[in-house]
Amino acid sequence: MPRPGARDPQAPVATADVSTAAESMPRGQRSAARPIPALTLVSHPTAARIGERLLLQGLLAGREVALSRNAPDFTRPGEPLGLPLGDPFLSRKPVLFVPVGEGVRVVPGDEGRCTCAGEPLHGGREFGPEELARGVPLEFSGRTVLLLHLAPPPEAHAPASLGMVGQSAALHGLRRHIERVADVDVPVLIRGETGAGKELVAQALHARSRRGGPFISVNLGAIPKELAAAELFGSVRGAFTGAQRDREGFFRAAQGGTLFLDEVGEASPEVQVMLLRVLETGEMYPVGASRPVATDVRLVAATDADLEAQIADGRFRAPLLHRLAGYELRIPPLRERREDIGPLFLHFARQELEALGEAHLLTPSDPYAPPWVPAALAVRLLLYPWPGNIRQLRNVAKQLVIGSRGQSFLELDARLAQELRLPQTAPHRTPPPGAPTPAPAPEPEAAARRKSTEVGEEELLAALRAHDWDVKKAAHHLGIARSSIYDLIERSPSIRLAGDLSVEELTLCFHACGGNLDEMVRRLEVSKRALNRRVKELGLVPKDA
Repeated sequence: MPRPGARDPQAPVATADVSTAAESMPRGQRSAARPIPALTLVSHPTAARIGERLLLQGLLAGREVALSRNAPDFTRPGEPLGLPLGDPFLSRKPVLFVPVGEGVRVVPGDEGRCTCAGEPLHGGREFGPEELARGVPLEFSGRTVLLLHLAPPPEAHAPASLGMVGQSAALHGLRRHIERVADVDVPVLIRGETGAGKELVAQALHARSRRGGPFISVNLGAIPKELAAAELFGSVRGAFTGAQRDREGFFRAAQGGTLFLDEVGEASPEVQVMLLRVLETGEMYPVGASRPVATDVRLVAATDADLEAQIADGRFRAPLLHRLAGYELRIPPLRERREDIGPLFLHFARQELEALGEAHLLTPSDPYAPPWVPAALAVRLLLYPWPGNIRQLRNVAKQLVIGSRGQSFLELDARLAQELRLPQTAPHRTPPPGAPTPAPAPEPEAAARRKSTEVGEEELLAALRAHDWDVKKAAHHLGIARSSIYDLIERSPSIRLAGDLSVEELTLCFHACGGNLDEMVRRLEVSKRALNRRVKELGLVPKDA
């Protein structure tokens, strides 16, 4: 494993939180890298234009920006030329984007022709920095949908795409970190939710470091635990019942290349010990062998599990985590980079259309035809939390294309509509300056539609993450009583309570997040209300207190 001159495996672990590109920059450069409000096309009469972008740079200089059917031009990132919206159904009166502090006020030209999540913007509406960070879907004339969001500033030397679709700040940051660590001979641990694209990141690391060697991908969760050691490290003839010949094993198959171990949290105790030895010495013992075998393999591991919680429960070895995470990458979930949803959907849809011989639907000749991606569907795609991330989006795109085969636009059937149902929450409005902030209306307890026994651990975890660990909203989404969700959390070994957090972990996280409770919730994955209580018990003052 480690070659001469490689990084000392005992050195401190390097962690790359790639949630924003600015966070990866030196402190003195961050002010120059201020995000720019931008508009990204998600639905348009010419579907092939999905993903084109307009940077509202005038807002940073304190100027308003006017948007009409004829100007300004939308371009693809990296391309110098573009086109205006050009939809003949758009009003001739421009929509104004006006800077208001760190937010943006959107003033429609025609009343009722511009909506946000189905609600008309009568007289205009202001969107604050938090809403811009999440992304605001704007629908024009029931045909064109634009996402108002924050984009990274243009760079003279932008990172290569690395086979990843999207231009969000989070994805830019991830690409930067891949470029930095790819040619450094250290193990890499990739963290991210299910379906976020961990293997794609591993392939990018391999392509920039050991392109000439093999890339071997292994899902530890899919290998029977009693066979895992022999499958990974090989075995000699007669090592166990049924071993009638020598087995090479995945490590030797990946010699000179990259071995990608997905779901590394599923490794058995025996495999964990053997992995630790390989990482420490660069040698391994095939099952039943008496002599070690040297290895030259770049090890990349991935997990969506909370390995620290597994260490606390005695199910994962802390030294192994420290060895695996020579450098750590976090893949942002799709809901944290909504501006990438449109381009990703177009990418997957185009693949299916080309296979069906219907790619012409993306570039219709009639500008008056209804959009191939209906505006209501585009808004639903943007607002859906995507617990299955990119894998789920790809599957939805495939089903929509095949299910709408032979039609001039996509049609959402009842089953997909149920899958993509949105949380029933009122749209958030930013009050005008000086207006009193209204008290939040109490949310009624939803009647239980399901039994708690019908909810699996994976579905529970996805619902909690989708609703930022708001237990009440997660229970409503799952259709179970709020009291039942606490019982499910108690019985789930993968989910922690705020009371389970040590004082040291809480204090370190508090200072790492600058006292921001929302960021602490995302990192620790516990209820915000309970976390706030624990923080105050320690005498710490949250940032938003």
